[in-house]
This record gives sequence, structure tokens and C-alpha cells, in this order.
Amino acid sequence: MKTTNKILSVLNPFDLSPVDTLAENDETDIEDALTTAYRLFRDQDLWLPAHARLAVLEKTAALMEQRYDALAETAVREGGKPLADSRIEVTRAIDTVKATAAVLRTRDGETVPMGLTPPANHRVAFTRKAPIGVVVAVSAFNHPLNLIVHQVAPAIAAGCPVIVKPAPDTPLSCLAFIDTLHEAGLPKEWVQAIVTSDNDLAEKLVTDTRVGFFTFIGSAHVGWSLRSKLAPGTRCALEHGGAAPVIVTGDCDVYEVREALLKGCFYHAGQVCVSVQRIFAHTKVATRFATQLAMKASGMQLGDPMDKNTEVGPLIRPGETDRVHEWVTEAVKGGGQLLTGGEKLSDTVYAPTVVFNPPPDCRLMTEEVFGPVVCVDPWFELDDALARANSLPTAFQAAVFTRDIELAMEVSGRLDASAVMVNDHTAFRTDWMPFAGLRKSGLGTGGVPYTYDDMTVDKMIVLRTDSLVAPPDAGPT
Repeated sequence: MKTTNKILSVLNPFDLSPVDTLAENDETDIEDALTTAYRLFRDQDLWLPAHARLAVLEKTAALMEQRYDALAETAVREGGKPLADSRIEVTRAIDTVKATAAVLRTRDGETVPMGLTPPANHRVAFTRKAPIGVVVAVSAFNHPLNLIVHQVAPAIAAGCPVIVKPAPDTPLSCLAFIDTLHEAGLPKEWVQAIVTSDNDLAEKLVTDTRVGFFTFIGSAHVGWSLRSKLAPGTRCALEHGGAAPVIVTGDCDVYEVREALLKGCFYHAGQVCVSVQRIFAHTKVATRFATQLAMKASGMQLGDPMDKNTEVGPLIRPGETDRVHEWVTEAVKGGGQLLTGGEKLSDTVYAPTVVFNPPPDCRLMTEEVFGPVVCVDPWFELDDALARANSLPTAFQAAVFTRDIELAMEVSGRLDASAVMVNDHTAFRTDWMPFAGLRKSGLGTGGVPYTYDDMTVDKMIVLRTDSLVAPPDAGPT
């Protein structure tokens, strides 16, 4: 593939040291990739049979297991997620590939009843899964391996040629995964990477008329803008973020809730689309809980993500620490109480921060912070807590902590969210469960089987033959 003379520098977000350099792709490369992918889709003689796709996925999972340490270290160096968490990401990515293979083994068409009306006699009907077309995947930086796997592996299972554009901050994990697919036997033209930091070029790729399905993980502003420009007929799935709410009731053990929420608040320095951001705690426990959470947060180990003991690493770029600090300062000036944190420790490391009783209109309470900051807001009436939790135009995952099963079910039903965790943090996820942003938070449903369904069409086949007759009435027995 041809490239421009433009060089993309991949930096370690912790110390901004160089990790690698890559030549960026240009407009000609994008046209070549689209032409190749579309040719594969239009010529069914070139399609890969299901057994070949299954073999590729199974071999890919095995190769990833052999390269476990290298994949984890690559993710750490380019993305800054601590080593312990990056190792978990690699484990999940391998499991995602295996889950995709399992979907290919178990998910196909279904029979459609016929003979229910006289005109439908003498017919049998069934559906089969067929690829939707060329898949273009645009991904985010925060899970540089597993997000790519979620977007690419189901496309391979579905039999779709796929073009993937990783985040410019974290392209190396994507390229490593693609190399592994190729080594596992997938012909190179079936999955192609476009590396570019040029938004106009990315838009050209996404909005081309030859794209059958567009999958996007990233900011709502970019995702909805691209969706508005898609060619007629292009289907899409968007995964954005939100400001995940948690409701803590007055019957809770604050120490148990603190332990359960700590990871959800500060995992990957809060750079997770379902990170805990707004905790609404009953006045009976709010002050004590916030104090305990702040105490625990202040003791977390910060620093080099390659250190196996590091719990909170850097934000992805220096500008992000400046933005987060501006938001925290705004909340404190508006009357919020800073219990811990609230300071830049380096160009990219921001101290885990807890703000108590922030003003309701500050950005920490109304927008996704995507940083290591959590707010604790007291409530007395449940209706008020739910109204505040549901007050934003975003909705993704939420949580409730209570010992009362009736209250847990009531709050779960009333929270505006696609998933509600009971006595667990909002960032919980398995790779096969449905994962969906609502309203501004996204479009469609993620998770391996759901993405696979999105990337296929149910093609119905109706067979008419006079030898098929309606069964006789058996009569009473």
C-alpha cells in the first residue's frame, strides 16, 4: 500500500517518549483499499467459506495467547493503561476472538413458518446469514486491542471485507492484531488498515458509497457527524460515552460500596465510556461515603503504567490534563468541596479526584469528563435522585447500591440506561453481553453476537414445490 510522506509519531503518554513512527496513508491508499474490499464483496467466487473463517479465528486466538506479554506491553506503551489492566484487556481480546468463533458455530438462519394461509401452501422458507458488505471500522484509543477485536473479528466471521482505522494515538495494537490474522491464514486483502490523523481522509473513507456497514467507537460529536454524512444505504453502529450515574441508598455499608466503586471510578484514569462519574448518595451516608472514597482514592499508586503496581496511569495527551483541571476548578469555584486530588502531577498524570456536592450545572455533572474525577452528590428523596441521574441527553450504563431487592428492582427500572448494575460499578462488562449507548450515547448494540448480526443480512429463501402438502387433520386422539 502506498503512503504519504507524512509521518505519525506514536508517543508513550506517560513520559511522551517516542514508541514508534508510521508512515500515514493517503487518499490513493484509501481508494485502493475500498476498491479491493468492494471487489471481494461483489465477487462471490472470492468469498471465504465459513470453515475457513472459523479456522482463522481459532488460529488467531491461539497465536494471541502465545504473544500475550508482547501484546500487553504494546498496549501499555502506546495507550498508557497500567500493565495489570492491559493484561486483562489482552485476556478479554483473546476471549472476544473465541466468542466470535463460537457465534459462527452457533448463529445462522431460522425457519419461517409457511402453510398458515392457503396461498402459503406448498412452500418451505428459511433464512441464512449473508455478509452485509464492506465494513469500515473507526476505533478509539482507550482499549487499543480489544475495541479493534470487537469491530474486526465479527466482520471476519460474517464474511465481510473490513477496513479499519485505529486511533492515531494507538495504532500499534491494531496493526499487531491484523498481522496475527494474516499469519493465521486470512488473506491480506480481507482486512486492511488505514493509518491517518487526517480527519478529512477518514471522512472520505467512511462516507464512500461502497461501504455497507460503518462501526464507530469514539466521541459523540464525531460519530453523529459522520453518521449524518453516510451514503444512502450504509448501516452503522455508534458507541460513544456518557456520565454514568450511580445511586447509593441509605441502607448501604459505605465500606463495601467504596470498594466496589473505586475501580469503576478510576480504571484507566477514568478514560472509559461507562466510567463512574456521578454518584448520588443518600444523605444518611453521603458524607461518610464520600470521605471514605476520597481516602481510598488518595492512596492509589500513580505513575509509570509499565510498573506492575501502578493503579492509575496517564491521560492520553497533555491537553487532557489541562481540560480536566479546568473542569474541576469550575466545580470547586461553584461551591463543590474538593476532598482529594484536583492537581496535575505531570503533563499527563492527574491525581484521582473526588468532588462533594458540586453545582448541578457544572461540566463535571453535565458532560463526560473522561478523566480520573468522580462527584458525590447527596439526595434525600429518591424521585429527586432519579431525576438528577436521568437529566442528561446521554444514557449508557448505570448502577444502584442497596440491600433492598424491591428498591433495587424499582431503581433499575426507572434509571435511564441500557444496563443497570446492582451492587456493582457501571464499568462492568463481558464481551458477549449487549453493550449499548442510548440517545446521544450511541446507536445500535455492541457485544460479539449483536455486532455479528449487524454485519449480516438475513436472506430468506422460499422453496415452492407441489410435493409439499399441508399435513392432514389428525382429528381427536
